[in-house]
Amino acid sequence: MSERFDIEERWPELFEPLTAVQRESVVQAFADAWHEGWVPNREDVENLTDRARGAIDREEYLRRADAMTEVQRGR
Repeated sequence: MSERFDIEERWPELFEPLTAVQRESVVQAFADAWHEGWVPNREDVENLTDRARGAIDREEYLRRADAMTEVQRGR
């Protein structure tokens, strides 16, 4: 696990279109997971920021998450 939680610094372009409330929600969601030892990648962050700003709906978010899981499992 990285010693410092720097998700907004790593991918600032993904956070630019978000409101302050949306940004805080996304950061908090990843911070909770990070404290448990999970380090998100860019695709994870892009998917959640897309969902937060309304670019994709819940079903598309879940479809993307499922697809990423399949890739990570090597299928």
